[in-house]
Amino acid sequence: MSRTQSPQGAARAGRALPQAAAALVVVLLLLVIVRLPWAGDLGMHAATVQRLSHNLFHPGNPLVDADTPSPYYSPWMLVLGLVAKVTGLSVFVVLRLAALVGLSLLVTGVWRYVRTLSAHRAAPALALLSLLFLWGPLLFNWSGFLGLNSLALTVSYPSVFALGLTFHFWAWVTRATREEAAWGRWLWLGVLWALVLLCHQFTGVVASLGALAMVIAARPARPVLLRLAGALALGMLLLWLWPYYDFFSLFSAGADLEAIHKPLYEDLPARFGLVLLGVAALVLRWRRDRWDPLVLFFLLGVLVFAAGGLSGHYSWGRALPAALIPAQLAAALEVVSAGRRAVRAGWACVLGAALVVGAWTQVGTLGYVTGRAALPSVVAAKYRTPWVGYHWITPWVKYGDVVMARTTPARQIPAYGAYTVAPGYPDVFLKDSARREDAVARYFAAGTSAADRAGILRQYDVKWVVGPRSLAGPGLRKVTVGPASQVLYRVQP
Repeated sequence: MSRTQSPQGAARAGRALPQAAAALVVVLLLLVIVRLPWAGDLGMHAATVQRLSHNLFHPGNPLVDADTPSPYYSPWMLVLGLVAKVTGLSVFVVLRLAALVGLSLLVTGVWRYVRTLSAHRAAPALALLSLLFLWGPLLFNWSGFLGLNSLALTVSYPSVFALGLTFHFWAWVTRATREEAAWGRWLWLGVLWALVLLCHQFTGVVASLGALAMVIAARPARPVLLRLAGALALGMLLLWLWPYYDFFSLFSAGADLEAIHKPLYEDLPARFGLVLLGVAALVLRWRRDRWDPLVLFFLLGVLVFAAGGLSGHYSWGRALPAALIPAQLAAALEVVSAGRRAVRAGWACVLGAALVVGAWTQVGTLGYVTGRAALPSVVAAKYRTPWVGYHWITPWVKYGDVVMARTTPARQIPAYGAYTVAPGYPDVFLKDSARREDAVARYFAAGTSAADRAGILRQYDVKWVVGPRSLAGPGLRKVTVGPASQVLYRVQP
Protein backbone atom coordinates (compact mmCIF):
# COMPACT_ATOMS: atom_id res chain seq x y z
CA MET A 1 0.00 0.00 0.00
CA SER A 2 2.76 2.41 0.92
CA ARG A 3 4.44 1.89 -2.44
CA THR A 4 1.30 2.99 -4.28
CA GLN A 5 0.68 5.91 -1.97
CA SER A 6 4.21 7.27 -2.08
CA PRO A 7 4.07 8.50 -5.71
CA GLN A 8 0.61 9.91 -5.06
CA GLY A 9 1.87 11.71 -1.97
CA ALA A 10 4.82 13.06 -3.92
CA ALA A 11 2.45 14.32 -6.61
CA ARG A 12 0.29 16.06 -4.02
CA ALA A 13 3.37 17.64 -2.48
CA GLY A 14 4.52 18.71 -5.94
CA ARG A 15 1.21 20.50 -6.46
CA ALA A 16 0.98 21.95 -2.96
CA LEU A 17 4.45 23.52 -2.86
CA PRO A 18 4.05 25.93 -5.80
CA GLN A 19 0.47 26.68 -4.77
CA ALA A 20 1.58 27.58 -1.25
CA ALA A 21 4.47 29.69 -2.56
CA ALA A 22 2.19 31.54 -4.97
CA ALA A 23 -0.32 32.18 -2.17
CA LEU A 24 2.43 33.63 0.03
CA VAL A 25 3.53 35.95 -2.77
CA VAL A 26 -0.04 37.17 -3.26
CA VAL A 27 -0.33 37.83 0.48
CA LEU A 28 2.94 39.78 0.33
CA LEU A 29 1.57 41.93 -2.48
CA LEU A 30 -1.63 42.55 -0.53
CA LEU A 31 0.47 43.79 2.39
CA VAL A 32 2.46 45.97 -0.02
CA ILE A 33 -0.80 47.57 -1.14
CA VAL A 34 -1.45 48.64 2.44
CA ARG A 35 1.85 50.53 2.47
CA LEU A 36 1.64 51.58 -1.23
CA PRO A 37 5.33 52.45 -1.70
CA TRP A 38 5.87 55.47 -3.89
CA ALA A 39 8.28 55.48 -6.81
CA GLY A 40 8.08 56.15 -10.51
CA ASP A 41 4.76 57.22 -11.99
CA LEU A 42 2.52 56.99 -8.93
CA GLY A 43 2.30 60.80 -8.75
CA MET A 44 1.12 60.98 -12.35
CA HIS A 45 -1.70 58.50 -11.73
CA ALA A 46 -2.68 60.19 -8.47
CA ALA A 47 -2.77 63.54 -10.29
CA THR A 48 -4.96 62.03 -13.00
CA VAL A 49 -7.46 60.83 -10.41
CA GLN A 50 -7.31 64.28 -8.78
CA ARG A 51 -8.25 66.07 -12.01
CA LEU A 52 -11.05 63.65 -12.87
CA SER A 53 -12.50 63.81 -9.36
CA HIS A 54 -12.78 67.58 -9.75
CA ASN A 55 -14.03 67.62 -13.35
CA LEU A 56 -15.00 64.34 -15.01
CA PHE A 57 -15.74 65.84 -18.40
CA HIS A 58 -13.05 68.49 -18.86
CA PRO A 59 -10.13 67.71 -16.53
CA GLY A 60 -7.37 69.49 -18.49
CA ASN A 61 -3.72 68.56 -18.27
CA PRO A 62 -3.05 66.42 -15.18
CA LEU A 63 0.32 68.02 -14.34
CA VAL A 64 0.35 71.65 -15.48
CA ASP A 65 -2.28 74.37 -15.64
CA ALA A 66 -3.12 73.92 -19.32
CA ASP A 67 -6.17 72.86 -21.29
CA THR A 68 -4.82 69.80 -23.11
CA PRO A 69 -5.91 66.17 -23.49
CA SER A 70 -3.89 63.38 -21.93
CA PRO A 71 -3.44 59.67 -22.72
CA TYR A 72 -3.67 59.04 -18.98
CA TYR A 73 -7.42 59.77 -19.11
CA SER A 74 -8.37 56.17 -19.76
CA PRO A 75 -11.66 54.38 -19.02
CA TRP A 76 -10.14 52.83 -15.88
CA MET A 77 -8.90 56.18 -14.54
CA LEU A 78 -12.31 57.65 -15.33
CA VAL A 79 -13.86 55.00 -13.07
CA LEU A 80 -11.35 55.79 -10.32
CA GLY A 81 -11.99 59.51 -10.65
CA LEU A 82 -15.71 58.87 -10.36
CA VAL A 83 -15.14 56.76 -7.23
CA ALA A 84 -13.08 59.57 -5.69
CA LYS A 85 -15.72 62.15 -6.60
CA VAL A 86 -18.68 60.16 -5.25
CA THR A 87 -17.07 58.81 -2.08
CA GLY A 88 -14.79 61.71 -1.16
CA LEU A 89 -11.95 59.24 -0.54
CA SER A 90 -8.41 60.52 -0.95
CA VAL A 91 -6.70 59.62 -4.19
CA PHE A 92 -4.25 57.35 -2.38
CA VAL A 93 -7.09 55.32 -0.88
CA VAL A 94 -8.64 55.09 -4.34
CA LEU A 95 -5.31 53.93 -5.76
CA ARG A 96 -5.17 51.20 -3.11
CA LEU A 97 -8.60 50.05 -4.26
CA ALA A 98 -7.30 50.14 -7.84
CA ALA A 99 -4.35 48.00 -6.77
CA LEU A 100 -6.67 45.40 -5.25
CA VAL A 101 -8.70 45.23 -8.45
CA GLY A 102 -5.60 45.10 -10.65
CA LEU A 103 -3.94 42.37 -8.59
CA SER A 104 -7.15 40.32 -8.52
CA LEU A 105 -7.51 40.60 -12.28
CA LEU A 106 -3.87 39.63 -12.79
CA VAL A 107 -3.94 36.54 -10.58
CA THR A 108 -7.27 35.28 -11.93
CA GLY A 109 -6.26 36.15 -15.49
CA VAL A 110 -3.02 34.16 -15.26
CA TRP A 111 -4.99 31.24 -13.80
CA ARG A 112 -7.59 31.32 -16.60
CA TYR A 113 -5.10 31.67 -19.45
CA VAL A 114 -2.76 28.98 -18.15
CA ARG A 115 -5.77 26.68 -17.89
CA THR A 116 -6.13 26.95 -21.67
CA LEU A 117 -2.56 25.64 -21.98
CA SER A 118 -2.51 22.93 -19.30
CA ALA A 119 -5.04 21.12 -17.13
CA HIS A 120 -2.44 20.35 -14.46
CA ARG A 121 -3.50 21.77 -11.10
CA ALA A 122 -0.05 23.15 -10.31
CA ALA A 123 0.38 24.91 -13.66
CA PRO A 124 -1.22 28.27 -12.74
CA ALA A 125 0.83 28.59 -9.54
CA LEU A 126 4.06 27.67 -11.34
CA ALA A 127 3.21 30.16 -14.06
CA LEU A 128 2.62 32.98 -11.58
CA LEU A 129 5.91 32.25 -9.80
CA SER A 130 7.77 32.21 -13.12
CA LEU A 131 6.22 35.50 -14.22
CA LEU A 132 7.34 37.11 -10.96
CA PHE A 133 10.78 35.57 -10.41
CA LEU A 134 12.21 34.26 -13.69
CA TRP A 135 14.11 37.40 -14.61
CA GLY A 136 17.81 37.92 -13.88
CA PRO A 137 20.39 38.70 -11.19
CA LEU A 138 20.09 42.47 -11.77
CA LEU A 139 16.96 44.12 -10.36
CA PHE A 140 14.72 45.64 -13.02
CA ASN A 141 11.64 47.80 -12.45
CA TRP A 142 9.37 49.17 -15.15
CA SER A 143 5.60 49.47 -15.49
CA GLY A 144 4.15 46.73 -17.65
CA PHE A 145 6.84 44.26 -16.51
CA LEU A 146 5.84 41.59 -14.02
CA GLY A 147 8.87 41.10 -11.78
CA LEU A 148 7.85 41.01 -8.12
CA ASN A 149 9.65 44.21 -7.17
CA SER A 150 8.36 46.00 -10.26
CA LEU A 151 4.83 44.80 -9.53
CA ALA A 152 5.08 45.93 -5.90
CA LEU A 153 5.90 49.46 -7.05
CA THR A 154 3.36 49.58 -9.88
CA VAL A 155 0.48 47.50 -8.52
CA SER A 156 -1.86 50.50 -8.47
CA TYR A 157 -0.90 51.60 -12.00
CA PRO A 158 -3.22 51.24 -15.00
CA SER A 159 -0.58 48.93 -16.51
CA VAL A 160 -1.34 46.23 -13.93
CA PHE A 161 -5.08 46.59 -14.49
CA ALA A 162 -4.45 46.32 -18.25
CA LEU A 163 -2.19 43.29 -17.82
CA GLY A 164 -4.84 41.56 -15.74
CA LEU A 165 -7.42 42.23 -18.44
CA THR A 166 -4.92 41.03 -21.03
CA PHE A 167 -4.58 37.55 -19.52
CA HIS A 168 -8.37 37.25 -19.40
CA PHE A 169 -8.49 38.53 -23.00
CA TRP A 170 -6.04 35.83 -24.13
CA ALA A 171 -8.06 33.14 -22.36
CA TRP A 172 -11.23 34.28 -24.15
CA VAL A 173 -9.49 34.56 -27.52
CA THR A 174 -8.06 31.06 -27.17
CA ARG A 175 -11.45 29.57 -26.33
CA ALA A 176 -13.22 31.60 -29.01
CA THR A 177 -10.91 30.28 -31.74
CA ARG A 178 -11.20 26.71 -30.50
CA GLU A 179 -14.97 26.73 -30.14
CA GLU A 180 -15.78 28.87 -33.20
CA ALA A 181 -17.66 31.27 -30.92
CA ALA A 182 -20.66 33.28 -32.04
CA TRP A 183 -20.61 36.91 -33.16
CA GLY A 184 -21.56 38.22 -29.73
CA ARG A 185 -18.47 36.85 -28.02
CA TRP A 186 -16.17 38.15 -30.74
CA LEU A 187 -17.67 41.63 -30.53
CA TRP A 188 -17.14 41.55 -26.78
CA LEU A 189 -13.50 40.68 -27.43
CA GLY A 190 -13.26 43.74 -29.69
CA VAL A 191 -14.53 45.90 -26.83
CA LEU A 192 -12.04 44.34 -24.41
CA TRP A 193 -9.16 44.82 -26.84
CA ALA A 194 -9.97 48.53 -27.16
CA LEU A 195 -10.27 48.84 -23.38
CA VAL A 196 -6.78 47.41 -22.84
CA LEU A 197 -5.30 49.73 -25.48
CA LEU A 198 -6.97 52.79 -23.97
CA CYS A 199 -5.96 51.94 -20.41
CA HIS A 200 -2.28 51.28 -21.18
CA GLN A 201 -1.15 51.61 -24.75
CA PHE A 202 2.08 49.61 -24.39
CA THR A 203 0.31 46.72 -22.69
CA GLY A 204 -2.24 46.92 -25.49
CA VAL A 205 0.54 46.19 -27.97
CA VAL A 206 1.57 43.13 -25.93
CA ALA A 207 -2.07 42.02 -25.76
CA SER A 208 -2.40 42.40 -29.53
CA LEU A 209 0.74 40.39 -30.27
CA GLY A 210 -0.39 37.61 -27.95
CA ALA A 211 -3.85 37.48 -29.49
CA LEU A 212 -2.36 37.44 -32.99
CA ALA A 213 -0.17 34.48 -32.04
CA MET A 214 -3.17 32.60 -30.67
CA VAL A 215 -5.22 33.21 -33.77
CA ILE A 216 -2.37 32.10 -36.05
CA ALA A 217 -1.83 28.98 -33.94
CA ALA A 218 -5.53 28.07 -34.16
CA ARG A 219 -5.57 28.43 -38.00
CA PRO A 220 -9.25 29.37 -37.83
CA ALA A 221 -11.81 28.77 -40.56
CA ARG A 222 -13.19 31.57 -42.75
CA PRO A 223 -16.30 32.25 -40.56
CA VAL A 224 -14.07 32.80 -37.53
CA LEU A 225 -11.87 35.20 -39.49
CA LEU A 226 -14.94 37.21 -40.48
CA ARG A 227 -15.99 37.49 -36.84
CA LEU A 228 -12.45 38.45 -35.91
CA ALA A 229 -12.56 41.22 -38.52
CA GLY A 230 -15.83 42.45 -37.01
CA ALA A 231 -14.26 42.49 -33.55
CA LEU A 232 -11.28 44.49 -34.84
CA ALA A 233 -13.57 46.97 -36.60
CA LEU A 234 -15.59 47.52 -33.42
CA GLY A 235 -12.43 47.95 -31.37
CA MET A 236 -11.02 50.49 -33.83
CA LEU A 237 -14.29 52.40 -33.75
CA LEU A 238 -14.21 52.61 -29.96
CA LEU A 239 -10.61 53.81 -30.04
CA TRP A 240 -11.59 56.53 -32.52
CA LEU A 241 -14.63 57.59 -30.47
CA TRP A 242 -12.85 57.87 -27.11
CA PRO A 243 -13.33 61.55 -26.19
CA TYR A 244 -10.50 62.20 -23.73
CA TYR A 245 -7.59 61.99 -26.17
CA ASP A 246 -6.86 61.12 -29.78
CA PHE A 247 -5.58 57.56 -29.57
CA PHE A 248 -4.29 57.42 -33.13
CA SER A 249 -2.24 60.60 -32.74
CA LEU A 250 0.01 58.66 -30.34
CA PHE A 251 1.56 56.85 -33.31
CA SER A 252 3.32 60.09 -34.28
CA ALA A 253 4.52 60.82 -30.74
CA GLY A 254 7.26 58.21 -30.52
CA ALA A 255 10.12 60.68 -31.02
CA ASP A 256 9.35 62.28 -27.66
CA LEU A 257 9.59 58.92 -25.89
CA GLU A 258 12.68 57.32 -27.39
CA ALA A 259 15.26 58.71 -24.96
CA ILE A 260 13.53 57.52 -21.80
CA HIS A 261 13.04 54.03 -23.28
CA LYS A 262 16.61 53.51 -24.48
CA PRO A 263 17.60 51.89 -21.13
CA LEU A 264 15.26 49.00 -22.01
CA TYR A 265 17.97 47.82 -24.41
CA GLU A 266 20.76 47.88 -21.82
CA ASP A 267 22.08 45.10 -19.54
CA LEU A 268 19.81 42.50 -21.15
CA PRO A 269 21.66 39.36 -19.88
CA ALA A 270 21.80 40.63 -16.30
CA ARG A 271 18.18 41.74 -16.25
CA PHE A 272 16.60 38.84 -18.13
CA GLY A 273 19.19 36.05 -18.18
CA LEU A 274 17.03 33.52 -16.32
CA VAL A 275 14.43 33.77 -19.08
CA LEU A 276 16.81 31.71 -21.24
CA LEU A 277 15.45 28.68 -19.39
CA GLY A 278 12.07 29.58 -20.87
CA VAL A 279 13.61 29.96 -24.31
CA ALA A 280 14.92 26.39 -24.02
CA ALA A 281 11.41 25.28 -23.05
CA LEU A 282 10.01 27.07 -26.10
CA VAL A 283 12.41 25.14 -28.33
CA LEU A 284 11.05 21.89 -26.89
CA ARG A 285 7.48 23.08 -27.40
CA TRP A 286 8.29 24.00 -31.01
CA ARG A 287 9.68 20.52 -31.64
CA ARG A 288 6.42 19.05 -30.38
CA ASP A 289 4.16 21.53 -32.22
CA ARG A 290 5.27 23.88 -35.00
CA TRP A 291 2.13 25.98 -34.36
CA ASP A 292 2.55 26.34 -30.61
CA PRO A 293 0.97 29.68 -29.57
CA LEU A 294 3.64 30.50 -26.98
CA VAL A 295 6.39 30.00 -29.55
CA LEU A 296 4.62 32.25 -32.06
CA PHE A 297 3.97 34.83 -29.34
CA PHE A 298 7.64 34.84 -28.37
CA LEU A 299 8.80 35.26 -31.97
CA LEU A 300 6.45 38.20 -32.53
CA GLY A 301 7.69 39.86 -29.33
CA VAL A 302 11.35 39.37 -30.24
CA LEU A 303 10.69 40.74 -33.73
CA VAL A 304 9.13 43.97 -32.47
CA PHE A 305 11.73 44.44 -29.72
CA ALA A 306 14.63 43.86 -32.10
CA ALA A 307 13.11 46.16 -34.72
CA GLY A 308 12.91 48.92 -32.13
CA GLY A 309 16.56 48.55 -31.18
CA LEU A 310 17.81 48.39 -34.75
CA SER A 311 15.74 51.35 -35.95
CA GLY A 312 16.23 53.59 -32.91
CA HIS A 313 12.54 53.42 -31.99
CA TYR A 314 13.37 52.57 -28.40
CA SER A 315 9.78 52.99 -27.23
CA TRP A 316 9.11 49.72 -29.07
CA GLY A 317 11.10 48.14 -26.28
CA ARG A 318 7.92 48.26 -24.23
CA ALA A 319 6.84 45.24 -26.30
CA LEU A 320 9.50 43.16 -24.55
CA PRO A 321 6.92 41.48 -22.24
CA ALA A 322 5.58 39.88 -25.44
CA ALA A 323 8.83 37.88 -25.51
CA LEU A 324 9.28 37.46 -21.75
CA ILE A 325 5.77 36.27 -20.85
CA PRO A 326 5.59 33.30 -23.26
CA ALA A 327 9.11 32.21 -22.29
CA GLN A 328 8.31 32.41 -18.57
CA LEU A 329 5.07 30.50 -19.07
CA ALA A 330 6.83 27.86 -21.17
CA ALA A 331 9.41 27.27 -18.42
CA ALA A 332 6.64 26.73 -15.90
CA LEU A 333 4.57 24.47 -18.15
CA GLU A 334 7.50 22.23 -19.03
CA VAL A 335 7.56 21.07 -15.41
CA VAL A 336 4.08 19.58 -15.81
CA SER A 337 4.06 18.70 -19.52
CA ALA A 338 7.46 17.21 -20.31
CA GLY A 339 7.42 13.50 -21.19
CA ARG A 340 8.78 11.13 -18.55
CA ARG A 341 8.52 11.70 -14.82
CA ALA A 342 12.30 11.93 -14.49
CA VAL A 343 12.41 14.66 -17.14
CA ARG A 344 9.67 16.61 -15.37
CA ALA A 345 11.51 16.22 -12.07
CA GLY A 346 14.69 17.53 -13.68
CA TRP A 347 12.84 20.54 -15.07
CA ALA A 348 11.29 21.17 -11.66
CA CYS A 349 14.72 21.21 -10.01
CA VAL A 350 16.21 23.56 -12.62
CA LEU A 351 13.20 25.89 -12.54
CA GLY A 352 13.18 25.84 -8.74
CA ALA A 353 16.84 26.86 -8.63
CA ALA A 354 16.23 29.66 -11.15
CA LEU A 355 13.24 30.91 -9.16
CA VAL A 356 15.32 30.97 -5.99
CA VAL A 357 17.95 33.10 -7.75
CA GLY A 358 15.26 35.42 -9.06
CA ALA A 359 13.58 35.64 -5.66
CA TRP A 360 16.87 36.53 -3.99
CA THR A 361 17.41 39.33 -6.50
CA GLN A 362 14.04 40.79 -5.50
CA VAL A 363 14.08 39.93 -1.79
CA GLY A 364 14.27 43.63 -0.94
CA THR A 365 10.56 43.79 -1.79
CA LEU A 366 9.95 42.53 1.76
CA GLY A 367 11.04 45.96 2.98
CA TYR A 368 7.97 47.57 1.44
CA VAL A 369 5.99 45.71 4.11
CA THR A 370 8.37 45.64 7.07
CA GLY A 371 10.53 48.72 6.54
CA ARG A 372 14.33 48.61 6.29
CA ALA A 373 14.93 48.40 10.06
CA ALA A 374 13.19 45.02 10.36
CA LEU A 375 15.25 43.40 7.58
CA PRO A 376 18.44 41.39 8.10
CA SER A 377 21.43 43.39 6.89
CA VAL A 378 21.99 41.14 3.87
CA VAL A 379 18.38 41.69 2.78
CA ALA A 380 18.38 45.39 3.67
CA ALA A 381 21.25 45.86 1.22
CA LYS A 382 18.84 44.90 -1.56
CA TYR A 383 16.06 47.20 -0.37
CA ARG A 384 15.42 50.40 -2.31
CA THR A 385 13.88 53.18 -0.28
CA PRO A 386 10.63 54.52 -1.77
CA TRP A 387 10.08 58.21 -2.37
CA VAL A 388 9.00 60.26 0.63
CA GLY A 389 6.30 62.31 -1.08
CA TYR A 390 5.26 65.94 -0.65
CA HIS A 391 2.41 65.70 1.83
CA TRP A 392 4.36 68.14 3.98
CA ILE A 393 3.39 71.04 1.68
CA THR A 394 -0.37 70.36 1.76
CA PRO A 395 -1.24 72.51 4.80
CA TRP A 396 -0.38 75.53 2.66
CA VAL A 397 -0.50 74.55 -1.03
CA LYS A 398 -4.10 74.19 -2.22
CA TYR A 399 -5.71 72.46 -5.16
CA GLY A 400 -4.94 74.26 -8.44
CA ASP A 401 -2.01 76.31 -7.08
CA VAL A 402 1.04 76.43 -9.36
CA VAL A 403 4.36 75.37 -7.84
CA MET A 404 7.79 76.04 -9.29
CA ALA A 405 9.86 72.84 -8.82
CA ARG A 406 12.51 70.77 -10.51
CA THR A 407 11.80 67.44 -12.22
CA THR A 408 11.75 65.03 -9.26
CA PRO A 409 9.41 67.14 -7.11
CA ALA A 410 7.34 67.84 -10.24
CA ARG A 411 6.69 64.10 -10.49
CA GLN A 412 5.08 64.06 -7.05
CA ILE A 413 3.56 67.46 -6.23
CA PRO A 414 0.59 67.18 -8.67
CA ALA A 415 -0.56 64.09 -6.76
CA TYR A 416 -1.77 66.47 -4.04
CA GLY A 417 -3.74 68.68 -6.40
CA ALA A 418 -1.26 71.42 -7.25
CA TYR A 419 0.19 72.08 -10.70
CA THR A 420 3.84 72.52 -11.61
CA VAL A 421 5.31 74.86 -14.21
CA ALA A 422 6.82 72.03 -16.29
CA PRO A 423 5.58 68.44 -16.33
CA GLY A 424 7.75 65.87 -14.60
CA TYR A 425 7.13 63.43 -17.46
CA PRO A 426 7.15 63.72 -21.26
CA ASP A 427 3.80 65.03 -22.47
CA VAL A 428 3.03 64.50 -26.14
CA PHE A 429 0.00 66.80 -26.12
CA LEU A 430 1.60 69.78 -24.31
CA LYS A 431 2.93 71.91 -27.15
CA ASP A 432 4.91 74.34 -24.98
CA SER A 433 6.54 71.63 -22.87
CA ALA A 434 10.07 72.56 -23.99
CA ARG A 435 9.48 76.24 -23.19
CA ARG A 436 8.22 75.34 -19.73
CA GLU A 437 11.23 73.11 -19.07
CA ASP A 438 13.54 75.92 -20.16
CA ALA A 439 11.75 78.32 -17.80
CA VAL A 440 12.29 75.97 -14.86
CA ALA A 441 15.96 75.48 -15.75
CA ARG A 442 16.49 79.24 -16.00
CA TYR A 443 14.69 79.87 -12.73
CA PHE A 444 16.95 77.53 -10.76
CA ALA A 445 20.17 78.44 -12.60
CA ALA A 446 22.73 80.08 -10.32
CA GLY A 447 23.30 83.08 -12.59
CA THR A 448 19.65 84.08 -13.06
CA SER A 449 18.83 87.52 -11.66
CA ALA A 450 16.06 88.17 -9.17
CA ALA A 451 14.20 90.22 -11.80
CA ASP A 452 14.28 87.36 -14.33
CA ARG A 453 13.08 84.91 -11.70
CA ALA A 454 10.22 87.19 -10.76
CA GLY A 455 9.25 87.46 -14.44
CA ILE A 456 9.10 83.69 -14.80
CA LEU A 457 6.92 83.40 -11.69
CA ARG A 458 4.51 86.02 -13.05
CA GLN A 459 4.39 84.37 -16.49
CA TYR A 460 3.11 81.09 -15.05
CA ASP A 461 1.13 82.55 -12.13
CA VAL A 462 3.33 80.70 -9.64
CA LYS A 463 2.23 80.89 -6.00
CA TRP A 464 4.83 78.58 -4.42
CA VAL A 465 8.41 77.50 -4.96
CA VAL A 466 10.00 74.26 -3.72
CA GLY A 467 13.77 74.48 -3.77
CA PRO A 468 16.99 74.62 -1.76
CA ARG A 469 17.76 76.99 1.11
CA SER A 470 20.12 78.92 -1.14
CA LEU A 471 17.16 80.09 -3.21
CA ALA A 472 15.97 82.50 -0.53
CA GLY A 473 15.82 86.08 -1.70
CA PRO A 474 13.54 88.97 -2.66
CA GLY A 475 9.97 88.00 -3.48
CA LEU A 476 10.04 84.70 -1.59
CA ARG A 477 8.99 84.01 1.99
CA LYS A 478 10.09 80.80 3.66
CA VAL A 479 7.10 78.80 4.92
CA THR A 480 8.41 75.38 5.99
CA VAL A 481 11.25 72.92 5.55
CA GLY A 482 10.72 69.37 4.33
CA PRO A 483 12.87 66.25 3.88
CA ALA A 484 16.37 66.64 2.44
CA SER A 485 16.36 70.33 3.48
CA GLN A 486 13.87 71.27 0.78
CA VAL A 487 12.15 74.55 1.49
CA LEU A 488 8.63 75.65 0.59
CA TYR A 489 8.56 79.35 -0.28
CA ARG A 490 5.50 81.52 -0.75
CA VAL A 491 5.74 83.92 -3.67
CA GLN A 492 5.16 87.42 -2.38
CA PRO A 493 2.88 89.68 -4.46
